[in-house]
Amino acid sequence: MSQQSHTPEYVDIHPRNREHEIAECLSRDWYGDHPFKTAWFNAMSITFPLGEKFFIDSVRHFAGEITDPKLQQEIKGFCGQENVHRREHERYNQSLCNQRGYDLEYMENRLKKKLALSQKMYTPLEHLSITAALEHITAIMAEWALDPESTMAQEADPTMRALWDWHAVEEMEHKAVAFDVFRAVGGDEKTRKKSLKRATFFLLMDIFVHLVHMLKRDGQLWKPKVWWQGMGFLFGKKGILRLIYPMWKEYYRDGFHPWDRDTQEQLERWETAQGAS
Repeated sequence: MSQQSHTPEYVDIHPRNREHEIAECLSRDWYGDHPFKTAWFNAMSITFPLGEKFFIDSVRHFAGEITDPKLQQEIKGFCGQENVHRREHERYNQSLCNQRGYDLEYMENRLKKKLALSQKMYTPLEHLSITAALEHITAIMAEWALDPESTMAQEADPTMRALWDWHAVEEMEHKAVAFDVFRAVGGDEKTRKKSLKRATFFLLMDIFVHLVHMLKRDGQLWKPKVWWQGMGFLFGKKGILRLIYPMWKEYYRDGFHPWDRDTQEQLERWETAQGAS
């Protein structure tokens, strides 16, 4: 029986059934007391419940073709982790929108229509390749978030940072599951690479649509200073998108695998901190 999983043996992919009391934080600008930075991550959260269901469905579609018991177990862990993420971000999004007057139905309906269209346009294997690409994006975002020098570590409210760090750790743990399933069922390099641009474009578009909606409701949309500082947050010297871009590009290397980026140290540092708290 051939090995299909290439996740290191030290990584145990299992859901941590955590609940986070974040309602009070969501009522205010919890990221550096800044409207753009806060809205960026809140906008990202809106995409997660429906997005993670898409990930789970994409991987489960091929689970019966997997012969490696290790990868089969990792699929179960992946689905378990993503289901808890869905639950926590559903609570996050409902509390956020109830408190701040955002239209959750408007934002989620956009996503539902796009996902319904994708069911008609793409094959199950293409869905899986898109999932693998998006898992790469979330994994490198996780690396950034867990870096002690990141603005997340330095500026976010500790309660919110605990939620995002927990999510980041689990994204990092299961970053290769969809990728390994894709390879195991015959996914090719051309499809894999093509999906990253597609996934990146639509993810960023969705985040920006949600961001604009939130800033408009907050009365911050037409303030040049908010956007100037926001662009620095994304593209400046310590900007998120600028810092993760080199990691994003690695996906285009022939023979790339997510665990080419060894993130054991970050995972162990987080686990140690949990034990000390």
